[in-house]
Amino acid sequence: MRIDYGTGPTHYGPGVDIQLTGDEVATAIDAYLVAHGVHVSGPRTVTVNGGLCEFGSVYVDPSGFVITPDGDKFAGRGARRKRKRTLTVADAAASGLTHETD
Repeated sequence: MRIDYGTGPTHYGPGVDIQLTGDEVATAIDAYLVAHGVHVSGPRTVTVNGGLCEFGSVYVDPSGFVITPDGDKFAGRGARRKRKRTLTVADAAASGLTHETD
């Protein structure tokens, strides 16, 4: 499984793209069946659109996000950049900072 930001530019961000191997897609289908009370025992062949699945993907819209197994968050709006905070004179005075001039 590979999780990364999407490549499609949208007004609100690139989204998140999750790439799956064929085995991962088959496992996901098995998990779906179990979640819906269908339990299969023994060897099975999972096909998608009439053939063996070689790969799959899930696209997450810019309004969504993905949390990886490691706990990393991929926001659909893209990587957040840390903004530099601009300290105004009023903010500085309120926090007790002074500016000395010669």
